[in-house]
Amino acid sequence: MHRRRPTVVYVHGNGNKVRSGLLKSQWDQALFGRDMADVSRMAYWAAVQYEHPLPDFHLDALDGGPVIEAESVGSGASGMFDAPEDFVARTVGEAWRESGDAGLEGRTPEGPGEVAVEGALVGWLREMTYLAETLGEAETGGADPGAGDGGALPLEVLPLPRPLRTAAFRELVRRTFKDVHAYFFGGRGPAIRQVVEEALPPPADGPLVVVGHSLGSVAAYEVLREQERDVELLVTVGSPLAITEVQDQLARPPAVPDGVRAWRNVSDLRDLVALGHTLRPEYAPSELITDALVTNSSENHHGISQYLAQAAVREPVDRTFGQLA
Repeated sequence: MHRRRPTVVYVHGNGNKVRSGLLKSQWDQALFGRDMADVSRMAYWAAVQYEHPLPDFHLDALDGGPVIEAESVGSGASGMFDAPEDFVARTVGEAWRESGDAGLEGRTPEGPGEVAVEGALVGWLREMTYLAETLGEAETGGADPGAGDGGALPLEVLPLPRPLRTAAFRELVRRTFKDVHAYFFGGRGPAIRQVVEEALPPPADGPLVVVGHSLGSVAAYEVLREQERDVELLVTVGSPLAITEVQDQLARPPAVPDGVRAWRNVSDLRDLVALGHTLRPEYAPSELITDALVTNSSENHHGISQYLAQAAVREPVDRTFGQLA
């Protein structure tokens, strides 16, 4: 007797997106090469953060599209970025004003105070800044990308002129931290996780595959960690779950969610959102996790379509469908 084919639940990443149905279709085409109808679902949480979706077929900068109205590099044309502490303080202030909510929540023991919020992810931003600067210096011959880290940093650089790369990086960090701040400290985490929960089919509906991108991988992980759902395959792409500063904000200590039978984590070494690329050392039992490095050809190496088209993503999904057919 054949088991039912799995339901695939997608959880999109940071930034505003096109409307839900179109976004699901784009993920279907990138992963399967065809529309999957009711076999797949999109946990569309962009509406929690953004009043209106992007126009159809507009690709946002965080998914590898062009930077719109990129900020002038001005004095930053030399490639030097603001100090992470200054950047965090400014970004948090902007998010605070935009929220218009005096009751911002935080997960740190100190509560929602500005000191706790601003200090929580400084390490992540510092590493992002360092990596971007190292890549830029390598392009101009000012640094050895492998110095001091056993050659872990890639020799390749973002395929943009340096001023545009600087602007793109600033936009990437600005948008990444804005949504991460809202998720962990702006009171939006519960609403985003509720969207994920509602997208999951009832356990009686059959096997489940979950695919999460960027911040969406964090939301998917936390929901599965809480619910202990049976999941044939969890796929995370461009995920920040390997970053210590992100792990510090998780509601539960890092571990493979109970019920997940296999976890495939995929990233590009140049993906500044992922930074950390191996989950096995941090999430037990490690034998359930496979970490894979790929080449993501989008401009910021974080684009979802380029991740979903990778054999490292497609093969375990296809194998799961084949085994359960």
